[in-house]
Amino acid sequence: MYKNRYLEDTILTLNKTFKVIYLSGPRQAGKTTLLKYLSKNLGINYVSLDDILQKRLAQEDPGLFLQKYPAPLFIDEVQYAPQLFPYIKIQADNSNKKGLYWITGSQQFSVMKNVKESLAGRVGIINLLGFSMAEDMGIKKTKNSFFEGKTHIPKNHINIIDLFKTIQRGSFPALTHKNTPPIEIFYNSYLQTYIDRDLREIFHVSKINTFHKFLQLLAARTGQILNYSDLARDADISVHAVKEWINILASSSQIYLLEPYYKNISKRMIKSPKIYFLDTGLAAYLTKWKTYETLLNGAMAGSIFETFVISEIIKSYWHRGKSAPIYYYRDKEGHEVDLLLEINNILHPFEIKLSSTVHKTNLKNINYLKKNISNIGKGGIISVSSKNIPLDKTNDLISVSSVL
Repeated sequence: MYKNRYLEDTILTLNKTFKVIYLSGPRQAGKTTLLKYLSKNLGINYVSLDDILQKRLAQEDPGLFLQKYPAPLFIDEVQYAPQLFPYIKIQADNSNKKGLYWITGSQQFSVMKNVKESLAGRVGIINLLGFSMAEDMGIKKTKNSFFEGKTHIPKNHINIIDLFKTIQRGSFPALTHKNTPPIEIFYNSYLQTYIDRDLREIFHVSKINTFHKFLQLLAARTGQILNYSDLARDADISVHAVKEWINILASSSQIYLLEPYYKNISKRMIKSPKIYFLDTGLAAYLTKWKTYETLLNGAMAGSIFETFVISEIIKSYWHRGKSAPIYYYRDKEGHEVDLLLEINNILHPFEIKLSSTVHKTNLKNINYLKKNISNIGKGGIISVSSKNIPLDKTNDLISVSSVL
């Protein structure tokens, strides 16, 4: 049964504006399902390059391929035939029509290279991840005032048990239906597919066992500042390999690198990004938290909750066709704020705490920012509280339900 995605309206709008639409995102995020659903009433043809024969034709005779499958056309897994891009460009340049081609690819790195080289100015680019929790719950898309530097009263409070069930399960659509595969089997198959089909074929990663160990080490660091040297030492690989593999994971939307905010601020700032897995279920699987109970009561509970909040905020922007204007703050004196949301040149600071209550000491770093940075606005602490509670004139205790 199809579940509506918040990105639907954006895709339909872009289809009237651009000649080509590129929907990026990881495998199993629902890209094909979404575009097939939208294309039903638009008369758009569909072809997948997962099909060996279609892939071969697209690679060996891209001109004939586009004759056989005329526009408007949805080409799935386009990364397998980069030869198509110059021909798509020609077709786009020779037509005044919009919405000629919809393309998807699980590997943003390889597709984006061809998009930039061949389709610049002709393509609308959007990103899809697994379900946000609000999408999964079937909450109708509304304008979320949280992302205007304000907070709103949560109408759908989520208790901590249901929250950690969702966190441990993850957000891939295949796991949100009634007849879902066992979580462990799903993620094992997902990793095998990702490694065998993408890493070997596209990125030519040969040290698969080493890469799997690297993934586990990285998952254990979700929510932490990225230290390339420490990762290289623990994984027994070079720093160069760590940077290359991090780039692969980020470009394929498996992880997100949250950059520090250091515009017009002292050189004493930490300038390394923080690493977050974009699917908490994958992070939990890699770190061997097999039940929500052990995860909730385990050593990673706080960092996995923070990872969930960051990923939900990213989805709330990406699934509306927008970039996420988010950062974190840390200086060499140890002052750190988990999240800075930049809206109209105003920074809204937030701490993320796995707690329903807070103390004044939890606001010390936010208050430090307010004394040292002029453009700080309303903020607070995102928590598992059942409601939003004012802490002072400019800070609230914010239920995670407000972030959905």
